[in-house]
Amino acid sequence: MKRKSLFRTFTFIVLASIIAIVAGCGSKASPANSSAAGSAPAAASAADSKKYEGVVVNIEGSQIGPILIAKEKGWFEEEFAKYGATVKYQSLQSASQFLEAIASDRLDFARTGYIGTITGQAANIGFTSISEGSNGGGDGIIVPKDSPVQSVKDLKGKKIAVSKGSSSWGLLLNALKKDGLKLADIQAINLQPDEAQSAFQSGKVDAWVVWEPFRTNQIKNQGAKLLAEGKTIGAFNPAYNIVRTKFAKQYPELVGAYLKAYERALQWQNKNLDEAVTLLAKSKKLDEETIRISLTNNVATNLPISAEANKSQQATADLMLESGDLKEKLDVTKVIDNSYIEKALKEYPTEKR
Repeated sequence: MKRKSLFRTFTFIVLASIIAIVAGCGSKASPANSSAAGSAPAAASAADSKKYEGVVVNIEGSQIGPILIAKEKGWFEEEFAKYGATVKYQSLQSASQFLEAIASDRLDFARTGYIGTITGQAANIGFTSISEGSNGGGDGIIVPKDSPVQSVKDLKGKKIAVSKGSSSWGLLLNALKKDGLKLADIQAINLQPDEAQSAFQSGKVDAWVVWEPFRTNQIKNQGAKLLAEGKTIGAFNPAYNIVRTKFAKQYPELVGAYLKAYERALQWQNKNLDEAVTLLAKSKKLDEETIRISLTNNVATNLPISAEANKSQQATADLMLESGDLKEKLDVTKVIDNSYIEKALKEYPTEKR
């Protein structure tokens, strides 16, 4: 398959999944468990306590930082219970899986990289970007410790593991362009992290483009070398908290509940970093230093989506159009709605970080 058709194939797969998979949110469930800790947002009114009784909110809950903290602390359950809703968690690996689950109504909330929002928009997936969820600095191009590769230019003709449609794919595109290379100059191999890690460590690929904590785990524990990251190529590409659009329109208060729980966890993480590192390391079964470095590289945020982010996002979408990954030009602002985060932060103010 020619590389120019890779994203067309991705689009076809995602759209096909809408037809092939019949599943839904909003099934009946038992009341949520409450796990109070820290300073909770203000309670909803008594009239709201049963407003969405029986609704099950599906969250991608595996990413280190505020999402996993809120999951472990029970703060998502606590917020959604104010409206009678309960929570179900999923553990998915990359943006392509997030989008497929959203398209088939199996997922309501996730934090995804900027490429995921571009490919999802191009595929007409029904999602809305509701806040900047991190600074997007966690992706990196790494090579084995004994690799002769010293720069991005040295990747010409090499096999590179990368999850197509992820933020790491975007880093690869931008890094190649900066050094005067094209996709045709490399051998991009589409692998999810579990498969890519095995291929990387066994020498079946020459490089791996991946996000945290996989990046730091390989550098710290396997001696891998960092070839490039967003900072070295001058790119600002934040990750986004996204919601299934139909869900947001049907249950707007639950979008606010998600953002408040996320904000609560973010503020707790910033105030209690050592405790947060210990909690996350235990949950992910990784050493604490790897978690600490990962949090430093990919700084969590919860902010209205900025003009700077939109400018960078549009430039990347245009690059993907130029490379043939997209069929038509996108206006990336069409999937953004800052009203939810602006309202949530007024009701649960963000402390100075």
